[in-house]
Formats: sequence, C-alpha cells, structure tokens
Amino acid sequence: TTEMANHEAAEIQISELDLLSSMFPYEEEFAVTDQLALAELKHYVENESAEVPSSKVQFILNVKTEVRNASMVEFSMACALPFKYPTVLPEITVRSSLLSRSQQILLNSDLKTYLMQNFSGEPCMLSAREWVKDHAAAYIDKDLSSSSMTASDATQSEVTTFTRLWIYSHHIYNKQKRKNIIDWAKELSLSGFCMPGKPGVICVEGLQSSCEEFWSRVRRLTWKRILIRHREDVSLEGGGHAEVQKQRKFPTLEEKCFGAHGARGNHMDLGQLYHFLEEKGCADIFQMYFGVEGH
Repeated sequence: TTEMANHEAAEIQISELDLLSSMFPYEEEFAVTDQLALAELKHYVENESAEVPSSKVQFILNVKTEVRNASMVEFSMACALPFKYPTVLPEITVRSSLLSRSQQILLNSDLKTYLMQNFSGEPCMLSAREWVKDHAAAYIDKDLSSSSMTASDATQSEVTTFTRLWIYSHHIYNKQKRKNIIDWAKELSLSGFCMPGKPGVICVEGLQSSCEEFWSRVRRLTWKRILIRHREDVSLEGGGHAEVQKQRKFPTLEEKCFGAHGARGNHMDLGQLYHFLEEKGCADIFQMYFGVEGH
C-alpha cells in the first residue's frame, strides 16, 4: 500500500540521515537546517497513526575539495528530501563563491543527470556528495562563453520559480521613491501594484531572481520601516515565459490610490484595498497586513 511505501521511504530517509551524521559529526560538514521537519518525520515513523509530515527535511552538506594549485575550495550542497524520496530524486543545489551563475547552473544540471541515470529508487546522498567532491572543482575553470551552453540555456534552467512579494512600509509619500518602484518593476518585468500613503503596500510578482533584485534595491532606500510581510513561491515545470504569465494576478505594475483622505490625502480607504485584493483572489493577504479580517 502507499501507506507502507511512505513509511518505508521515511525509514530510509532517517537511516540515511543517521549515517550522514555519524560520518560527518561536525556542524560545518553536515547540518540539518529544518529540525522540525526531521522531528515530524521521526514521529511519523514511530507512530502508525501520525500525520504525513508537512515539510521536507532540509540539510546542508559542505564538501571541501582541492583545486589546481592545491588550494582548498568549499562547495555547499543545500539538500531537501521530498517525502517520497528515495523513489524520487533529492533536491540538491550546489553553490560556491567561485562559481559563476552559468557554471553553477551547468554543475547542478550535470549532477542531476548523473543521479537520474544511476539511482532510481535508492538512497543517493553519499554518492551525490562523492560526485561533487570529485567533479565540482572542474566547473570553476569552465569557460562557458564559447561552449555550447548559450545564454538562453542558462536562463531556461534558471526560470523555475515564480515569486510574489508583499511588502509593507510604514508610509510611502516620496515622489522619487514612487517613481523608482514603478521604473524598477518595469525594468525587471515585474507586475503587481503599489499603494502609496500610510501605510504603504507594494506587491511585486515575476521571476524569483527579479523579485529579489527589486527587494534589494527598494530596501536600500531610506525608510522608517519596511519589510516583506508575506512571500509566495511557485515552482514552474519547464518555466517558460507562458508559464510565468499564467501565474500572474496583475497585468502590469501600477500605482493604486483608494479614495485617499486625510490632511495630505494620504490615508487610503482600506475597505477599497480589501475589495481590490478580493477581486484578484488575494483577500487572505489583507489579514496578514492588517491583522484583521477584511469585510
């Protein structure tokens, strides 16, 4: 039954994690980053009736390896085990400060290919680590400009996560800031809306990397208080332009003023904001911003 298969997968995950922690006892080599998910998984294995764990166990494996001229480089493997692992592949992203974006993409796609070809349905974290130890350093020297990997391949495999950020600011009045928000969104192909006044609300949606770039620029401006109130990430299969467009709830990024009142015409009608969000299928966000049920 699936129930049995699930239990078996969970048991395999736990014994593999135990093995990793006995082989790599030091935090700097192996560290579980989501202790709660691990506890849930153990509880599931020990109790017949336990709920299926809601989140994947996530951990970091760090691998030091020698590069030319005998200096050591550290590669970090950020790993997550899907609930059905090992019948499905683990999610692994290898990073190093010495890899360029395209070298990193190529390294990760080659690792995935290696795992797909060699491990169907069996635990493979140690093999993945070995592969990284033996092969990763070679990618640091790869010159991808002239190789068969064109920029479009790189963006193809990069376009995988669609993100929507809900940003909250104490207030947004400044004309220059308001212009920046709209210009940057346009430049980064992000849609959404910005509600100036007090409080200020910015929503941007699009490719994850573009949202992160937008946030890092906005954050650097001077604010009394600004924070990401909520973030949505959707993994896209294939991740082409059409897939991204399908996820959007807003056609472009525009400034929205809802019946402004107050001395400077700056206090927005939050009831209107609520109806606007409701129309777009985002009513639940209102509560995250203002801590009350909208109506």
